[in-house]
Amino acid sequence: MSTRPGTPRLLRQLNDRAALELLLSSGPLTRAELGEHTGLSKVTAGQLLARLQERDLVAVVGEQAGGRGPNAALYGVVPSCAYVAGLDVLPDRISAGIADITGTLVAEVSADPSGHDDPVRLVRGAVGQACGAAGIAADRLRAFVIGTRGVVDPGTGDVRFSFDLPSWHNGVLAELRRDLGVPVTIENDVNLAALAERAHGAALGVDDFVLVWAGVGQGLGVMLGGRLHRGFTGGAGEIGWLPVPGEPLPTDVSEPQSGSFQRLVGGDAVAGLASAYGIGSVTEATPVGERVRTAVAAGAEAFLDELAGRLAVGVAAVAVVLDPGLIVLSGDVGRAGGDALAARVQDAVARVCPSQPRVVVSRVRGNPVLRGALVSALQQAREQVFSDTV
Repeated sequence: MSTRPGTPRLLRQLNDRAALELLLSSGPLTRAELGEHTGLSKVTAGQLLARLQERDLVAVVGEQAGGRGPNAALYGVVPSCAYVAGLDVLPDRISAGIADITGTLVAEVSADPSGHDDPVRLVRGAVGQACGAAGIAADRLRAFVIGTRGVVDPGTGDVRFSFDLPSWHNGVLAELRRDLGVPVTIENDVNLAALAERAHGAALGVDDFVLVWAGVGQGLGVMLGGRLHRGFTGGAGEIGWLPVPGEPLPTDVSEPQSGSFQRLVGGDAVAGLASAYGIGSVTEATPVGERVRTAVAAGAEAFLDELAGRLAVGVAAVAVVLDPGLIVLSGDVGRAGGDALAARVQDAVARVCPSQPRVVVSRVRGNPVLRGALVSALQQAREQVFSDTV
């Protein structure tokens, strides 16, 4: 087994990376504060900062008043040293966002994909629109992550199957990379929502949790040991296929609405429940999330109790297998149900599950899939930028 020698160049790279990550998480900092946090001497910290300033990665962003001597310069990461893009691709809407290296969202746009079925053309147009709104050239992007409904092959990175987006097939990823000239990653939308929850939401800093996406379709984002669990074929989390007592088993797995748990808690099932309980101010065209939101506002406790009991079937099955401790409800139904639904699901699960996980509602603001795509893209971009400083 070979080891990489601790050359001065490597040590500088390691110190530079530690400093940049510290400035992002705790900055801005003075030279002395940076030395204290990293264990570097003032001289070494000064040399490091000078090196990063020369690369336009760090700049003086202010001053800190000291004692009798002059004020100390405060250093921070230059936000414009790198940008990333994220996309949430749905059959009827594409949302695109641009963030700088600090994670600040600098532009977000939406586009209507109607009439276009070429994924490369759609993505190029959305990215161009987002870059225009951000006032940057597309060649400033260092990483690009796309969230889609469907199963992503962990080996190839391509969409293996997507009922809603049939034009996203094997080979699309390579075409996107050639066309955009940027590192592109395609990821399952619920997995990205889980990344967003860990970075910005109810699972902040939690290494083991499960995100339950409840809406027209059902899905799971599984985080174990701080890493997404995608499964051997990329199909981990397809909870809509979970067998449920009393619901028929699917006869054709190519029909996405035929899974037993999907039949129990999917859009049609929730619409039927709302009608059965006389939830007012809804029509057949009312989105499923709006039906649940109306029920919460009206205090329709019987409806919420039954919906929670149905969701608890899937949550309990996950809990007894993975024992994650924390379950986050997301998706249109989960977010619309809010704390009222989450509390009921927790109580229902506790009655049938010995591990009794905590169940909470998503705390991610805005589009969770887009936020997760940007989180993933930032991880990649920072790896590039922070590993190439000397």
